[in-house]
Amino acid sequence: MPPKVTADFLQTHCLDCHDGDSGEGGFGLDVILGESAHGLPDPKAMHHWVRVFDRVNDGEMPPDDYGEVDAKQKAKFLKRTFQWLDQTQSQQIAREGRVPSRRLTNLQLENTLCDLLSVDIPLRRLMPQEQRTEGFRNIAEAQAMSHYYLQDHLTVVDAALDAAFERAEDRTAGLELEMPPERIANKRKGQRNRDPEMRQDAAVVWACDMSFYGRISNSRLRDAGWYDITLNASAIKLPKDRGLWCTVRSGECVSRAPLMSWIGSFEATETPAEYHFTAWIEADHMLEITVTDSMVEKARFQGGQVGFGEGEPQDVPGLAMHSLSIRRVFPGGEVSDVRQSLFGDLKVRFDKKSKRWELESEAPQADLNRQLKRFADRAFRQPVSAEQLRPYEQALHVALENGVASAQALRQAYRALLCSPRFVYFQEHPGRLDDHAVATRLSYLLTGSMPDAALRKAADRGELRDPQTIMEHTRRLLQGDGLEHFVTDFADQWLDLADIDFTEPDRRRFREFDQVVQHAMLEETRRFLNTMLVENRPARDLVDADFTWLNNRLAEYYDIDCSLEPSQWTLVSLADHPRRGGLMTQGAILKVTANGTNTSPVVRGVWVCDRLLGVPIPDPPENVPAIEPDTRGTTTVREMLEKHRSQVECAACHSRIDPPGFALEHFNAAGQWRDRYRIGNKRSSKEGPEVDSAYQLADGREFDSFMEFRDLAATDHDRVARNFAAKVLTYATGREPTFADRKALDEIVAETEEQQHGVRSLIEAVVTSQPFLNQ
Repeated sequence: MPPKVTADFLQTHCLDCHDGDSGEGGFGLDVILGESAHGLPDPKAMHHWVRVFDRVNDGEMPPDDYGEVDAKQKAKFLKRTFQWLDQTQSQQIAREGRVPSRRLTNLQLENTLCDLLSVDIPLRRLMPQEQRTEGFRNIAEAQAMSHYYLQDHLTVVDAALDAAFERAEDRTAGLELEMPPERIANKRKGQRNRDPEMRQDAAVVWACDMSFYGRISNSRLRDAGWYDITLNASAIKLPKDRGLWCTVRSGECVSRAPLMSWIGSFEATETPAEYHFTAWIEADHMLEITVTDSMVEKARFQGGQVGFGEGEPQDVPGLAMHSLSIRRVFPGGEVSDVRQSLFGDLKVRFDKKSKRWELESEAPQADLNRQLKRFADRAFRQPVSAEQLRPYEQALHVALENGVASAQALRQAYRALLCSPRFVYFQEHPGRLDDHAVATRLSYLLTGSMPDAALRKAADRGELRDPQTIMEHTRRLLQGDGLEHFVTDFADQWLDLADIDFTEPDRRRFREFDQVVQHAMLEETRRFLNTMLVENRPARDLVDADFTWLNNRLAEYYDIDCSLEPSQWTLVSLADHPRRGGLMTQGAILKVTANGTNTSPVVRGVWVCDRLLGVPIPDPPENVPAIEPDTRGTTTVREMLEKHRSQVECAACHSRIDPPGFALEHFNAAGQWRDRYRIGNKRSSKEGPEVDSAYQLADGREFDSFMEFRDLAATDHDRVARNFAAKVLTYATGREPTFADRKALDEIVAETEEQQHGVRSLIEAVVTSQPFLNQ
């Protein structure tokens, strides 16, 4: 039950207004006190108490009109209540564990199977999209388990095993297509289609918005797989002082299958140049290479097809393709790597006549058991005991006794192993994690896959109880492909970049936006975060940085005048461009926080508070319906929200939400700067009222512009750093920080102060913290 100091304070200062179901804001303290008479076993009761503590701690309660509260009484209440809540939840975590059982996400499952079997196939496409909770896909409490999931999981396992055994047999022959311009083009004089045409010894497509124009019918591929693509191309009839932006995509390129897969973009110039891409392409798909530049004039063609010679007289830019090569590649590994993953040191050979693997062994069962143990140790991410392995050995032996070939029997045993809870779920138990569980947690945090050989060896030796060793492996894994994975997957969830395709800006309002811009926005944010980690930049730079990454297309879109090489990404100083700098100003963030047509200060304000600033925005009271204030007579978003804030139930939260929301109103739904709103409908619009971003923070500090708001927001270094650490901890453990984790987060912030809360230092502090190293 709550301490007497806590109960007395609430009864004296709060119960008059918050008594029973009719209490203000639907918050009845008598109910909460009753719920906690015998402790806090109920998460709902804990949530209520944390809310009470936070509102008193933040000065929101008791309200100003209540009168002065004795400072000593308040301090005593806060100290004793914190101790009670921390101790109560810590004891519960010690008994039950901090995180419920959690399973691999779809991406983690894909990566693990591919690493385990030395293949590389996009297995996620075989599973339904995962639910995201507070942005994250791995929140344990939100992960459902059903027979539907198990069926999907089995489908994925079978697909991975099929791919591995097929590759081991070396049946996936490499493919190489060398295509001169005559083969790229597929249009004769008098013919109308959507393929390129020949012009002066090059295959040419003209700038045009027609779907599938630029498809290369002769590039249709029989087999799904990874392919290296090399294109030699140049621009014709180029606009003055700029290149021509073009895209490479794959698909069926027919109206019955309109979805296309992005491969990449490039900026063509008058000088022929080579452009390289690597992409997964589905079976029976072809390439589409076309001009996708919203800043140039476009040709118009009748009848949904393009006739030979119809683009030339329209005097629009075009792309001339001089050669194209497509080569099958296997990023997962060579045939020898796959065989090593499947068979280890077993002596096997594939009989092409019988189409069977034959095992050469004097003690086949013992040899197969040894390989099964080796495979199980890697699949389960920890050494497997004889008792744990026994059911799989028995299944293997039964298959052999029934005349199943050795390799097929081994495959059946692998299939059973890969459907085991020990593979599907993280093997963690209440208390301090063992070395293999630490290795697993660390590896999935940083690489999204099972521990590599170096990490497994460290776990086997018991070295991961040493914080310095954990940090050394963290630095090792945050390099190369590991860094790229961490940045991409973490940012997709933390920053909602996974939602980048959820809305499409209205092209009639945002004529400069196109798919080249959207993908450049994503690349900007990922490169920015990459630099933050590599250089261990201060966490405050997440809010207000003096640099970003740009290519020519994005620089033009942001109206930043800088000289960049065609198709190249460059680290650019923003010293002379104060409107940009920090995540809030990056196009990808501005797009995912808008609906494609309009912006909402509330949506963006809540997002900035939660994802960047660490300002908690509680859910509205349970018994208070959504407020629909009377907005008649209002003409701007600001006036509408002024009326909204007049509702008592809304004022406290909007004092936090509205400052960043109003400050960001200078950026439109497509991520460009604006000084005025546009009013009207989709067909026609005109300039409307000026954007007014002046406001004040919840603590009373005023700002007159977005730049001033950003400066104020970045001054709270500790809060920004603490929030980043909290998001990393959530991503690492599958649970948002609890009340009992608050001391650990404070320690992480204090520990990294000398490094100015560098983001890599924060990650290293997280992975050596008590919540990370304990279940």
